[in-house]
Amino acid sequence: MTPAADPAQTSPQLVHRRAPVWASWSTRTRMLAVVLAIDVIAALVSCGVIVLNARAAVKVETRASLATVELLVADTIRLSQTASRESLLRTLDLRFQALRHVRVAVLDAGGQDVRLSVPRLRPDKHVAPTWFALMIAPRIQQHVLPIVAGGERIGTAQITTEPLDEIDEVWGYAVALSLTTLGINVAMLVALYLAFGRVLAPLGRLSHGLTQLERHDYTARLDAEGPPEIGVIAERFNKVAAALTEARAANGRLNRQLLTAQDDERRRTALELHDEFGPCLFALEANAASVSRIAQGPGEPDRSRLAQRAADIGTIVHQVQTLNRDLLNRLRPHALGQVPLADCLNLLVRDFTRRHPGTAFEGVFDDLARGYGDLVDLTIFRCIQESMTNAVRHGAARHVRAVAEERDGIRLHLTITDDGRGFAPEHGVGLGISGMRERIGALDGTFALDNASPGAVVRISIPIDPDRGDDTQQNLSS
Repeated sequence: MTPAADPAQTSPQLVHRRAPVWASWSTRTRMLAVVLAIDVIAALVSCGVIVLNARAAVKVETRASLATVELLVADTIRLSQTASRESLLRTLDLRFQALRHVRVAVLDAGGQDVRLSVPRLRPDKHVAPTWFALMIAPRIQQHVLPIVAGGERIGTAQITTEPLDEIDEVWGYAVALSLTTLGINVAMLVALYLAFGRVLAPLGRLSHGLTQLERHDYTARLDAEGPPEIGVIAERFNKVAAALTEARAANGRLNRQLLTAQDDERRRTALELHDEFGPCLFALEANAASVSRIAQGPGEPDRSRLAQRAADIGTIVHQVQTLNRDLLNRLRPHALGQVPLADCLNLLVRDFTRRHPGTAFEGVFDDLARGYGDLVDLTIFRCIQESMTNAVRHGAARHVRAVAEERDGIRLHLTITDDGRGFAPEHGVGLGISGMRERIGALDGTFALDNASPGAVVRISIPIDPDRGDDTQQNLSS
C-alpha cells in the first residue's frame, strides 16, 4: 500500500490557489461587467417570457383557426349538396388553399389527394429556425370530416393545424426586439464607460497622490472635485499629507536637537571631567607626592603631617565618588531594576533636595508596584527628573510635588506640579519636553503640559503592560 502524502510536504505549487480572473480588473471594468451581467440575465428572462407567451399565443391561435375552418368546411359541404362530386371536391380544395395556421387536404373516396395546384412555398426569410419552432410549436392536431353528397360519402377533408405562420411572426418580432435591445444596451455600455471614466477619475488622482506619499513626497495635494464623497476623501488626504509634512519637519527638528543634545552632553561631561575630576586627580597626585617626600625625608617621618595628607586624600576620594555617582545616575540610574521603583524615585527626590536646598521637593509613590518593566520604569524616572529640573531651572519654583499612582491596574498616572512662574504660551518646546513626549508616545501614553495657578503641571498617563511581571523578574535576576 502506498502511504498517504504528508500535507506538510505538499508542493507549494499545488497548495497555491490561483487568483480569480476578475482580481486584476479595474473598477470601471468590474462595474461594466456587473451591468453586462444584469443585461444578460434580463435578456434570458425576457427570452423565457417571450417563449412562454408565444407558446400560449400560438396554441390559442391554432385552436381558433382549427375551429373556424371546421365550421367553414362543414358549411361548404352543406351548401354544395347539389353540385357534382368532382365539382364539390375541387371547390373545397380551391377554397381552403390560402388558409393560415391550418392546412386542409381534400381526399376522394379512394383516399387520393385531389389537389390540382402547386402548394404555395414560404419565403426563406420568414422561416424561423428549427430550434425556435421546436420550443414554441404546440402539439399538431388533425380533424377528419367526411364529405357526403346525395347521402353517399364521396371523400374526406383532413384539417391539420399549421402553426409555422404564427411562429414566423413571433420569430420576426423576437429578432426585431433583440436587435433593438442590443443596440440600446451597446449605446448604454458606451455611455456608462465614459461616465464611469469621469466618475472614477478622482480615484486615479488619489492613487497617484498615494504613490507620491509612498515615495516620501509629502507635497502631494488633491483638488476637492467631483461628488461630495470624493471631496471628503480629498480633504482627508490633504490633511494626512499636511500631518506627514509636519511630522517630517518635527522629526528633522528632533534629530537636530538630539544631535545637539549629544554634543551638549559630551561637552557637559567633558567639562565635569575637566573641572571636577581634573582638580581632584591633581590634588590626589599632589598629596601622594607630599606623602612620598615625607616618607623619604631624613629622620623620623612627621606622623601628624602624614595623617593630614591621608585625611585630605580621603576627602578627595569621597568627592570623586560623589561626582562619579552623580554622573552615572545622570547617564543611567543604576538602581532601576535592582530595587523597587518607589525607592528609586524617593532617592531621586532626595538627590534633588540635596542639590537644590532652596526648593522643597515632595514625592508620593506609595501606590506603585515593584516595577513595570525596564522601559516604563526608566520613562517614569526620566519624566520626573526632567520635570523637576525644568521647575527649578526655568520656573524658579520653591515647591515641587510629584505623584505617581496606579489606577484600576491598567494605567499609570503621573502628575508633577510646582509653584514657579509657569511657561509663556510663546515659549518654544525644548528638548526635554520633546524627549518626554517622545518617550510617552512610544508607550502609547498621553502627555500634557499646562499652566497652573501658580506654576505649571505635567500630566502623564501610561498603559500598563499585562506581561510586565516577567519583564520585571528578568530585570531583577539580571
